Amino acid sequence: MASWFAAPEAVTTPNHTRTNDESRTSNPERFRLRWFMPIKPPPGAEIRSLVAALGGDDAVARESAVARLTLVAERALDALLRAYESASPRARSGILRALEPAASPRILPIAREALDAGDADAQAAAIAVLKSITASGHAAAARDALDALVAIALDDNRSALVRDAAREAAGLPQSSAGPTGKDDVWTAALEGRWPASPDALKRAVTAHQSTARLTDLQRLVDLVRGRERTEGDPGRREQWRVVRGVVHQALAARNSRLALYDLRESLLEPERLPVAFLAAIEEIGDASCIETLAAAYDASSRSGETWWRGHLASAFRAIVHRDGLTRRHAAIKRAMARWPDATADLLGR
Repeated sequence: MASWFAAPEAVTTPNHTRTNDESRTSNPERFRLRWFMPIKPPPGAEIRSLVAALGGDDAVARESAVARLTLVAERALDALLRAYESASPRARSGILRALEPAASPRILPIAREALDAGDADAQAAAIAVLKSITASGHAAAARDALDALVAIALDDNRSALVRDAAREAAGLPQSSAGPTGKDDVWTAALEGRWPASPDALKRAVTAHQSTARLTDLQRLVDLVRGRERTEGDPGRREQWRVVRGVVHQALAARNSRLALYDLRESLLEPERLPVAFLAAIEEIGDASCIETLAAAYDASSRSGETWWRGHLASAFRAIVHRDGLTRRHAAIKRAMARWPDATADLLGR
């Protein structure tokens, strides 16, 4: 057990060696204290006990456990991340609350998972965690956390309470203002009104790609996709798809993953995508894209389109290299289980 008491220190004079207790009365200025306070991770048994309390029925015990874990969150990070994997839903919410002050990029994956699969309490805790990461000083993690918050704030399928919490955490205004760009085509598109020609919107996107709000670009992805689905002419539908690809490239050029969900979903559509989609996913894709790319690569083996397979492989390998994924990563394991030949080929056997 760590000692919080002063250890006696010998003080030597020319004729006598005295202990600190003697020196304190005879020569106070010679009296010195040496404090020992080693910082060690809390014992595993203590962490397990507190995590168990997080999942219990006693509300007071749960809040006490959160408070105690919050104090040691940084030192107990490894233990809490391990505990999270097998914890009950209630305990997971408590772990997220305790981890908030740590603001570590390593918490980002479980916060994202809680946003997608957690209950209301877990989502609220995850939003608080993401907010802390945005101010952590870790540039890449802060960007990803902000992207996640903005995506939740704009998701109409979420409850108003969750959307408002994400909006506040992201620093967004509570009421969205309409677009104010000078280009009428750009402004009209963001309001769901379309130009006569898809090329006109493509030019507008190119003109605004470096200055538009990222949330406007993300909104435009969804709007253009909706326009594609209502277009009866295959040729025109392809033109709208090209516009959507240009918007994805604009987001990728600004290192934003706000619309990464659309890139993943689009890869599995039966109609062939413009190469802009794969260029974007190669630039900003992450481990969440691995299975989709493996599935698309597997399907392409039956089409004989070597150029498409080449782009899929390039995007897959770029993500593996950038994120340092190995065969032990969960996404790689899942891909190997479902598409073993395609995944092995993509990994270079």
